[in-house]
Formats: sequence, C-alpha cells, structure tokens
Amino acid sequence: MAERASSYDFDGLMACARGELFGPGNPQLPAPPMLMMDRITAIEPDGGAHGKGKIVAEFDVKPDAWFFKCHFLGDPVMPGCLGLDALWQLTGFFLGWKGLQGRGRALGVGEVKFSGMVTPAVKLIRYTVDFRRIIDRKLKLGIANGVMEADGETIYTSADMRVGLFTDEAAA
Repeated sequence: MAERASSYDFDGLMACARGELFGPGNPQLPAPPMLMMDRITAIEPDGGAHGKGKIVAEFDVKPDAWFFKCHFLGDPVMPGCLGLDALWQLTGFFLGWKGLQGRGRALGVGEVKFSGMVTPAVKLIRYTVDFRRIIDRKLKLGIANGVMEADGETIYTSADMRVGLFTDEAAA
C-alpha cells in the first residue's frame, strides 16, 4: 500500500479509482463522472466528534456539469443521491486508507436530511465524514455521519451511513 497522506489531489483520487492506491481488490473510488469530489483536503485518523476518524473533501461545481443537463429539465439541480454517494465514497476511501482490505460497498444509511440544493450557481461543495465506529474483524464495516455544505451552508446531513468491505470470497 502507498504511504498514507493526509490529503489527496485529483491525480491521487484517480490512482485510487484505478485500484493503484490501496492495491487490487481493495477500496476504489469511482471514475468521473461518478467521482463526486476533486480533492481530499484532510484526513484525521483519530479526529471527529467520536475520535474514530474524519475525512473532508471538496468538489468544484461547474455550471455545465453532466447532472444539471438531465435532472429536472429547465430546473437544474444536482440529484441528492449524488451527494449521499459522495459521502459513501469517502467512507469507503477512509477504510482503505486505514489499511482495511476488501471491495467497498454502500450498505445503507439511517437518516438523510436535505435542507438545500446544489444549483449551477453553487461554486464549492464540501463533504465531511465523521466516523462513529470502525469494525475490523471478519466483518469490515465503517459507520459514520456525514455533512455536505454548498458554499459554506450545510444542506445535507446523514446519520448512520454504513460501508462494508468484502473480499471476492465473501462476496460469492
């Protein structure tokens, strides 16, 4: 596994998407256009409200983004599921960064609240994932809360997000 950095630029995220960062069969980020971040700005192994870890990423919103062209024609807005997916993406990335092995899969979320939206006028999205628990036994599981901000205003919150890691044998 590559050295654990405390931040990653777009090239680092793409190395993860290609399976180069954590090795074959381990967590990978999706490639664009499903990659919903441009950089990871901070990773704290013992950070967050619960001391279990925290990861922060940013996404530069482009007014001509693919999702604005097809979601609510004439009323462009980023689908809420893409913001939630970004939080899951970061949850899986953090598990790989911690050295846990297996392919990441979103397993659910306890609660999601939307209090705003991303329109083409938004410039910057910031995602924060705060881990509540990490299980590293036969079951590899991250349980976390997430926040998504648009230009500094909290617009999505999620509680009890779950991402598991599975080996090819366990997935069969």
